[in-house]
Amino acid sequence: MDVLSDAVTAMRTGRPVAAAQSWAAPWGQRFAAVPGAVGLQVVVRGECWLIPDGDPIRLRAGDVVLLTDGRGHALADNPRTPLQPCKMPTNREISDLGGETLVLCAAYELTNLRTHPLLRTVPDLIHLRGSRAVRTLIDLLAAELETGGDPASIGVTALVDLLFLHTLRAWFAEHGEPDALTDPAVRAALDAIHAGPERPWTVAALAQLAGLSRAPFARRFAELTGQPPLAYVTWWRLTLAARLLRESDAPLRAVARRVGYASEFAFAAAFKRRFGTAPGRYRGAV
Repeated sequence: MDVLSDAVTAMRTGRPVAAAQSWAAPWGQRFAAVPGAVGLQVVVRGECWLIPDGDPIRLRAGDVVLLTDGRGHALADNPRTPLQPCKMPTNREISDLGGETLVLCAAYELTNLRTHPLLRTVPDLIHLRGSRAVRTLIDLLAAELETGGDPASIGVTALVDLLFLHTLRAWFAEHGEPDALTDPAVRAALDAIHAGPERPWTVAALAQLAGLSRAPFARRFAELTGQPPLAYVTWWRLTLAARLLRESDAPLRAVARRVGYASEFAFAAAFKRRFGTAPGRYRGAV
């Protein structure tokens, strides 16, 4: 079970949007802030400058920028070039990708309720040069969009998911994984919870898997994840339930069983406490 992959999936609400854009100098594009979103800017060809709130950052082909807080920013051929508002094109509007700089733009809509605690240490802005896996995904995504792929298609969505995941993995490989994933005891408990959210977990059962007594395990788990063990179990169950409601047509009773609730009523009550709405209404609104 890949806890990091689960964490990335949990953050997303709806499908990502993606587009390829090409420019010839001089050019400058300002991207408006989108609260509750995470964005990816990937330089496929050429060079440009990222202009955040602070000092400009030079980007080259293969560079990836991950913005996790929906902040406004700009891209330009030169930090001194005047900026114009950027409109994300639809696939039908992409007619010429022959400019000297080609950038892939992708964005997720997020909700703070689904921000995984293991990702809270990720900075607001990550700039890295892509690994081999990231470079392969960039090439595949560029080819999909350049050849007429729908930015909302399943293929584009899957590639953006993987690009987001591998970008985070590359960053963690350089800066270190969250302590919760490197601590053997806590990692054992997390793997078990994610592999079997429907199981009737207790602190004692999780502590036994972790090889610790109850009190030291509970203390270590809370320190490294930010939540007590059973609070995390509930959080993950309801996060998974929200994903199932959003992405499947499974009956509510089946969703309830999948995430460990014996009755649909108990599940609905817990879900409403967390998300502020009943599961059926939530499904109809997304």
